[in-house]
Amino acid sequence: MDAAKVGAGGETVVESDDAAWRREVQAIAAHFDGLDDPRSEINLRHPLASVLTIVVMAVLAGADGPTAIARWAKIKSHFLRDLLDLPHGVPAKDVFRNVLCRLKPAAFQACFATWLDNLRARAASGDDVMHRLLNVDGKTSRRSHDRSKGLGPLHSVSVWAADERMTLAQVACDEKSNEITAIPEVLKLVPPEGAVVTIDAIDAMGTQTAIAAQIVDGKGDYVLSLKGNQETIHRAVAKHMDGAFQVDYAVEGARTHATQEKGHGRKETRMYVQMPVPADLPGAARWKGLRSIGAAMLVCERDGRDTCETRYFLSSLPVDINLFARAVRGHWGIENTCHWSLDFTFREDQSRVRDRRSRENMAWLNRFALSLLQQHPGRQSLVMKRRSCGWDERFLLEVLAGKTGW
Repeated sequence: MDAAKVGAGGETVVESDDAAWRREVQAIAAHFDGLDDPRSEINLRHPLASVLTIVVMAVLAGADGPTAIARWAKIKSHFLRDLLDLPHGVPAKDVFRNVLCRLKPAAFQACFATWLDNLRARAASGDDVMHRLLNVDGKTSRRSHDRSKGLGPLHSVSVWAADERMTLAQVACDEKSNEITAIPEVLKLVPPEGAVVTIDAIDAMGTQTAIAAQIVDGKGDYVLSLKGNQETIHRAVAKHMDGAFQVDYAVEGARTHATQEKGHGRKETRMYVQMPVPADLPGAARWKGLRSIGAAMLVCERDGRDTCETRYFLSSLPVDINLFARAVRGHWGIENTCHWSLDFTFREDQSRVRDRRSRENMAWLNRFALSLLQQHPGRQSLVMKRRSCGWDERFLLEVLAGKTGW
């Protein structure tokens, strides 16, 4: 179907599908126009914007590094030359490797900001969710280490927009213990205003209180899980919740919410409890904006056996049990929807990209490609969508541009 647009004189101009897609792809390539080219000025045969657009397309189609990107580009050379500025044909492997190794990850990621804003706006259109969820969590790419160079596996902390199902920012660190320094940095990239930020347990309590203050100062709210090594406040919250349990939660201001699910041979019952912060809670004054405490209990019945897990939380939210339950349950989205997909669909845990910058840039490209795939309305699995990007050029363009039915 040909596409119609309005000409300079107000007249309707009909352009071919090929011309319309070419315009879309060139508009996407324009996101990289402001990026400083890290390559030597000698022999710059391939425009940086075209190189990076090919990289994004190849990752969508299944590529996992410079060699695969170059191979895909060679196979699709006629398709790419029709869409992009490639005066000397498609680049070779060394070009892609050089660019990915030299690009500063923060600057590269910043180029996607407008693109992500457009995706979020489309995903949120017609959605009346008042409190959007931002899940913050870390992930390790287990095989990305290089012992000969003293390079540990890449560990990155990312922000996942649960309602829109997309990664908004990423900050990398070499060790899981460095999450406590990476989280404040990644939160600087995604303003928390009007959102509920959920963070899994962090080992360093002093840093966690600073993160809570950062979120509140940014006009957001937090739901933070507690760990046993945050001994004083963890024990106090658990004791208060246990006391409330003994009287069937007949405590002033307490609210409960329960859900049941069956499937895959098991039955899961979840109980959420939230109540105002007790006046005598030890250390409460250290947590800026602290207004409620909560618990989430999971009872799983399988093969006639029950297992039970309880987690405790601090939150700046007022008592609103449905919102609290949505925030706690929503945090699992970054594990089940994002991290699991990165390992299963993108095979990120098997990545052997070892250059420090290249592996960080590839990790971001995987997250961005996953976000694009999640936005496509097709009912196929993510694995099938990614395969389809490799097989079907039109499907690839639909996912890339976020448009269907052309």
